[in-house]
Amino acid sequence: MTPQEADPAPRRAPGKKRWLLRTPDADAPARLFCFPYSGVGASMYSKWPARTGPAEVCRIQLPGRENRVREANFATYEELADELAPALLPHLDRPFGFFGHCGGALAAFATAHRLARLGLPVPDVLFVSSQVAPHEGPYGRYLTMDEPQLRTELERLTRIMGSEPVPDLIELGLRVMTADLAANRAYRTAGPVVLPTRIRLLGWSDDQEVAPGLMTGWSACCPPGQCERKILPGDHHAFLRAPGPLIDELADGMAGAVAAAASR
Repeated sequence: MTPQEADPAPRRAPGKKRWLLRTPDADAPARLFCFPYSGVGASMYSKWPARTGPAEVCRIQLPGRENRVREANFATYEELADELAPALLPHLDRPFGFFGHCGGALAAFATAHRLARLGLPVPDVLFVSSQVAPHEGPYGRYLTMDEPQLRTELERLTRIMGSEPVPDLIELGLRVMTADLAANRAYRTAGPVVLPTRIRLLGWSDDQEVAPGLMTGWSACCPPGQCERKILPGDHHAFLRAPGPLIDELADGMAGAVAAAASR
């Protein structure tokens, strides 16, 4: 899929903002909410399975892209979290996790932070892939790219996702990417924000964007002993193909969340 293709026939309630591509299944033992990274939408998870372990994969759709292209993009991750946290609440009635890669990890963290501040359920596990801790950012070469460089990068990403770039869609993606990167640049906490959740760090052995060694600051963002680190084989975009080691890590983490909930 290209960065701006929409999911076919999403199930949704009329008149509501479409934060999820599909209504979660009522019989899923757990849910894993997946945040898209900068410049793209929920279709980036098109190659992922419907479930990983006990958890249904729930793809989050952000405004300004794909089937929400007519809506304004969010300006900051805090603004996004203010809207998204209450919208997800009806689906947080069982063990759940958040997954975010690169900029998506910051959006996931900001949303978890907002849930905690509201006294609402927080993720049992936060999966962070290829991102530095929010008190150590912003970080990444994309943040310093000019418009032509970003356009070239979007064309490259489109090919990675298995399609040929379409000029009109690339221009649309460029608008989204520019807004998302502005939110990324603006997001930095004054110090470590500790969330009452387990964090599983997923680095990639050949990642040229965010080396796994840059992710250690996340251990300060959860209670002592609640941060785990794993380096998976692959480059920065390997997660798009849902490689087996990644899916196994997600399944293991969500199985642990279900087991912990059952013991409480």
